[in-house]
Formats: sequence, C-alpha cells, structure tokens
Amino acid sequence: MEITVDVAQKLGLQPEEFTQIIKILGRTPNFTELSAYSVMWSEHCSYKNSIKWLKTLPREGSKLLVKAGEENAGLMDIGDGYGVVFKIESHNHPSAIEPFQGAATGVGGIHRDIFTMGARPIAALNSLRFGNLKDNKTQHLVSGVVHGIGHYGNCFGVPTVGGEVYFEDCYHTNPLVNAMSVGIVKLGSTVSATAIGIGNPVFIVGSATGKDGMGGAAFASADITENSMEDLPAVQVGDPFQEKKLLEACLEIIPTGAVAGMQDMGAAGIICSTAETSAKGEVGMNIDLDKVPTRQKNMKSWELLLSESQERMLLIINKGREEEVIKIFEKWDIPCSQIGEVTNDKLLKFCMHGELEAELPAESLVLGGGAPVYEREYKKPKYFEQIKAFDISKVEVPADLKNIAGQLISLPNIASKRWIYNQYDSMVGTGNTNTNQPSDAAVVLVRETGKALAVTTDCNSRYVFADPYVGCMIAVSEAARNIVCSGGQPLGVTNCLNFGNPYDPEVYYQFVQAIKGMSEACQKFDTPVTGGNVSFYNQSPSGPVYPTPTIGMVGVLDNMDDKMTLDFKAPGDIIYLLGESKNDINSSEYLHKILGVEFSPVPYFNLEEEYSLHQTVNDLIKSKLIQSAHDISEGGLFVTLAESGFNRNLGFSVNQYNAGIRKDAYWFGEAQGRVVVTISKEKINEFEKFMENKPFEKLGIVTNSDVEINGENWQNISYWKDKYDTAIEKYFKNYLPE
Repeated sequence: MEITVDVAQKLGLQPEEFTQIIKILGRTPNFTELSAYSVMWSEHCSYKNSIKWLKTLPREGSKLLVKAGEENAGLMDIGDGYGVVFKIESHNHPSAIEPFQGAATGVGGIHRDIFTMGARPIAALNSLRFGNLKDNKTQHLVSGVVHGIGHYGNCFGVPTVGGEVYFEDCYHTNPLVNAMSVGIVKLGSTVSATAIGIGNPVFIVGSATGKDGMGGAAFASADITENSMEDLPAVQVGDPFQEKKLLEACLEIIPTGAVAGMQDMGAAGIICSTAETSAKGEVGMNIDLDKVPTRQKNMKSWELLLSESQERMLLIINKGREEEVIKIFEKWDIPCSQIGEVTNDKLLKFCMHGELEAELPAESLVLGGGAPVYEREYKKPKYFEQIKAFDISKVEVPADLKNIAGQLISLPNIASKRWIYNQYDSMVGTGNTNTNQPSDAAVVLVRETGKALAVTTDCNSRYVFADPYVGCMIAVSEAARNIVCSGGQPLGVTNCLNFGNPYDPEVYYQFVQAIKGMSEACQKFDTPVTGGNVSFYNQSPSGPVYPTPTIGMVGVLDNMDDKMTLDFKAPGDIIYLLGESKNDINSSEYLHKILGVEFSPVPYFNLEEEYSLHQTVNDLIKSKLIQSAHDISEGGLFVTLAESGFNRNLGFSVNQYNAGIRKDAYWFGEAQGRVVVTISKEKINEFEKFMENKPFEKLGIVTNSDVEINGENWQNISYWKDKYDTAIEKYFKNYLPE
C-alpha cells in the first residue's frame, strides 16, 4: 500500500501531522508505523488540544507525592506510612455503542491504573450522564451501563461506594461514563511506569491479545454519528475474574524486587505501553511480536500493536529474575511471555516473522515528546445572550408549593438512584463504613491505619453550561463541601473533562473557562490536581453535550469519631441553615425541568464564602456541636430537608422567616454555599454563640414523622420517601431489554 496524506487522514491524522511524521522519521512511514502514530497522536492519548491548558492546573501540594502526568495515577500522603492512589477516566464512546462492555472495561481499566502502581484498589465510584429517561434508548443505555459497572466491580471484588447520575436531553446520543478508582499503598513500595536497565527483559502478562478494541483511542477522538455502530470492533471485552488474578499476581510480585517497571495496557495497547515506558526511561525496546500470545490467528503487526484487549500488563523485569516472575504468574494461572528487551538506542523496534515491521523513536510518539501541541481558537458561545436575557421577575411564583415539591422530588436528577446502586456491591472486600449511614461523601475505612477516606464525584453540568468558569468552581466546591460535611479534610482532585469537539471555538471556550475555574477553586481548597482524563468529541449531529468537567475528590478522616452523616437523628433536634438564602432560581431543577426554562444564569456562588462555610462546618464537627450535616444542591432546601429525614423516617416543621426572598427561590433555589445542620436542644446556646458573626438562620425542628411547611401540613415523611424512592424504578417497570 502506498502511504499518502489521504491514508493518514483516514486514520485520523491531519495533513500537517503526516508531514511532521515524515520529518521525524526522515522517510515515509509504512502502514504499521502510521497506524502507531494515528493512535498515539490521537486526542485520547496525546492531549494535543488540551495539554497547554492542563499545565495551568495547580499541581503542587505538601501531601502530593506523585504529580499529574508522572505516573498512571496521583499519589498523596495520608500519614502513618501510607498513601492514597486515585484517578478517574472516561469510557464514553464505547459505552454509547455497546453499553455493557463499554462500561465494564472502563471499570477494569481504571482499576489497572491503580494497581499498576502497586496500590490495592479499595473503592470505586462513577459519574454517569444519559438522555431523557422516558426514551427507550436511554433506558437501554442505562440498563447496559449499570449492569456492566456492577458486573465488573462485583466480580473483581472492589466495592462501588459512590457516584452521581444525571439525565439531560443533550446526552441522548452520547452518554458519559466516567469511572474512578481509589487505592491504598504503603509508601516506598510503589512501582514506576518506566523502562530501565539496558538488557532487562520485557514481558507481557495477562490475557491473550485479540482484535477487540482495535483503534479504540482513535475511535474516542471522533464525534458519535448514526454510523458509529459500524465501529463496534473498537469496543473492548472484559473479564473481571482474569483481572482479579492479574491484580493478585502483580501485588505479589512487586515486593520481591524483581519488577523494574510496570505499565497497564489500556488505550492503544502494546504501542502505547512500550512507547510511554521507554520514553520515560529514555531507552528503547526490541519487541518480537511473534511472542505475543494471541487468541485470533493471522493477526497483522499493526493489529497486535493497536489492540486494546483487556487485562494485560507490560512488565520490565530485572535481568536474572525471569524464572521467579514466571513461577508467580503460573501460580495465578496468568499467561506470561517475554516479548523483548530494553535497549539503549531510544528506538522501538517491532519484528514479526523475522522482518522489521516498525522502527520508531519512542519519544516522538508521546505527550511531551514529538506529539503535536495545539492552541485552539475560542470565543464566547452565542447562547450566552439568551442566558443574559433571563429575568426572574417574569417568572410567576407558584401558589401551590406542595405540588411543585412533589414534582421536584420525583425528577430523575433528584430522586433516589437505588435502582442503580442496588446493582452494585458496596461492601465487598473492604471496610466500607458508608452503607446504611448516609453521608454527603462515601466514607471508606483504611484498615492499615484506622483512618478513613471520604470520596466523591461531582459536577452539575447545567451550571457549567450556564457559566463554565463559575460552574466548574462550583463542581470543585461541591466536592469539597461533600467531604467536609462527612467529617473529612479534602486532599486532592482527579478530573474527567468531558466536552464536545475542540475544533468548535464555542466548545473550546467552555473548556478553557472551566480549566480556569477549576484552577482557582483547587488553589483555594488546597486540593492539587493529581491527574485525570480529557474526553473531547462528545458530540452528535444535534450538537455537543453540556460541558461536564467531573471532579473526583479524595479527603481523609484522621479520626473516625469525626465522621458525620446527613440524616436527622431525633425528634426535637433543632434545624439550622448555615450560609445565606438568596433570591435565586437560576439553573435550578425547578426552573429547568418544572418551568421549562432552558437558559438562565449560574446559581449564586462566592468562593470566599464557600471556603469560610467549609471551615465553619469542619469546626462544628470537631467540636461535637452538630448531629447532622447535609449540603444544599439539586432541588434546593426542601429536597435537602426531605433527604435528611428519609433514613430514620423523621419529619420536620420549618418556616420561611425571610420575607424578602421569593417562596420558590427559598424552597427550591440552588444558590450555593449552604448546609443544613441539626443541633440537640442542650447545645443550642453553645452553637449560636459559636456562630456569632457567621451567616445562619434557624429553620425549625425535627418531628416524629410529619412534614410541615410554613404551618401547613404536607403529609408525613413516608409520603415523600415513596415518591423519592420509586420515581426512577417506574421507568423500568415495563422496560424490556432490546
């Protein structure tokens, strides 16, 4: 085959990139070499359209041990000689085509990022976005994705402890499936994804290589269309039981000292793992592709290099330790084959059937090396004018607040997600302490230290759509607020940046402004960004998805006695609101879903006030002054109160004393920087003295079961709990899988 610019473009490369490849090699590449560049220079692997802005994120911190980009995941010190390793990544495009395997392999891939560093995964989270739940296609996607996450996580033996799910029309064609893994490692026992030691043998371990996942990295760097089903081979197939054995084998072999470097095989498979480890170690490799175990006959060299078959790892072994390594993998019944060795020429040489199939400078393939870096044009989106035109005075205040509340608490974005999370095992394999003790963030015990981690994923993409800069600050702030309300101290952030096509200047504006907002908020909360994932091209012919910069945050509870839950504890406890109510219904579920207003500004937010609130909540918890803490988010104050009552079937009697605020804004507005807390009667004076010169208001009292708003009886808490619990399940009662 003659290699031309047309061939390069069909592989997803730009004409100028093809020219650059010829310049790097000093010749025209063959098809295998060009295929390698096509995946390694794809957005998914190279971050060529995002790295300029990613480098502006805060990446310094006193407890940060591994900075963003240095390894497969971030590593932060949690004390007592242990560290937490965590990362979030997307598997959006595969899940849009084949939801079960797309989601399942997303879970498997993110766990490999954790244990390839020598850490044991102890918790999984996710962040999901789908279209309108009334639509049969959405129900099919939800069912498949949830089944895939549950199947892989449950079989692999790591609990799914938290997450979030939103339903918006813009995700109809292109759902978002973001998976997060959190692991624990003893400091000093981590492994680097670096090839070192000239002459050291290179091994591939794990599953045999097939054609599944072919070109997945390039597939993830293109818009979703009606014809995307034709790209089905780009979806990988996972085996959680194989990965469980691979995990145990890897964690057994690391302490022996036989491993010089290790890298999982995710996007772009063998070519990516060999290129990244070699470039980082400033070495090369000679690889014999005939020695790669395969499960399909007559695979071509480029197929072997690009395959994204799951449950595979690349190991660089200290020379002379080969037999020791082989025995451990044989014990776990894991295929283990030496496929090459480390060289000193910085070249990747791939041979097959005695012929040299590809010879590539390792550094030229990777981020920070020869991969291109672009600065895209951006401009304010035109729809901002419609947002500016919103006038709250033209929205009539509803007379029947109870009716609105009933509609609101049944909305899929607000209602209980139990139909989803009941399919996940939240207790398998760990000391998860969150189950049946509801808190704003999941709390997981670190057995080795007696401490606990508070973990969460957060992003309200409607807020980011309304104002990418402020909306992303809110995403970071809500994550931190959830951790603080659970008794933890925020440590660090991993992000999954889901946006449309970066070549669209309005989409790129959203991306740039979101990065700026994230930077400012992370600096304020001292939560450095440890790494993550950029997922562009989340776009269909009908347009891009909402900008969705998902924040995965990890915090630590040094003392488990500081753990705080969100549920009311006893009748007679006094209910207070920390922070200030605002005359604000912007971008709320009430305004958007109930009143049908598509364009409105971002809800009220002030970063300094938010930070001060977190300090206040933290001090209240440590002083043992509060019984519960639950932040106000989607649905506003009423939903927060109702959720606080559900666990123990306790009601509440509350009143709006602030006459200067609209009733709908007071009960259903989503202004930020507010937390509902309860106080036992005995501590009222101490609490109110503590709160002097801080914004707060007394709302009312916890009741046995009745719900009373402004003196009006709104039935009992079980009435609201039934609406909340069953809303999503009703959509699936008559659903038959396609």
